[in-house]
Amino acid sequence: MALLESGEMYLETILILSREHPTVRAVDVAERMGFSKPAVSRALGRLRGEEYLLTGEDGALTLTESGRAAAEKIYERHTLLREFLEHLGVSGETAAADACKIEHHISDETFEAIKRHVRDRR
Repeated sequence: MALLESGEMYLETILILSREHPTVRAVDVAERMGFSKPAVSRALGRLRGEEYLLTGEDGALTLTESGRAAAEKIYERHTLLREFLEHLGVSGETAAADACKIEHHISDETFEAIKRHVRDRR
């Protein structure tokens, strides 16, 4: 089953939170994303069902191998697209917002071309 944009956003948020804190729980995701706890609970349930996420007995969230791969991919896209847009002169706030929109819809081919362009310019 293909991962929806909202699922990608949840996985990316869990990845970022896991880099900031030793344990990530649903309440942390809800606070970071600004969503209600019930909405987050439903989304996390879908991600568990699709085997992107595990929940420990203590409520700790852990990305599965496929969940981590998806999260890393979308995080890389966000980071590089934001950097690319800022290099073009877009403000940091706008670049971050636009990167978040673009990261979910850009083709692999186009992203790889932008990635090569940014790498060659460094």
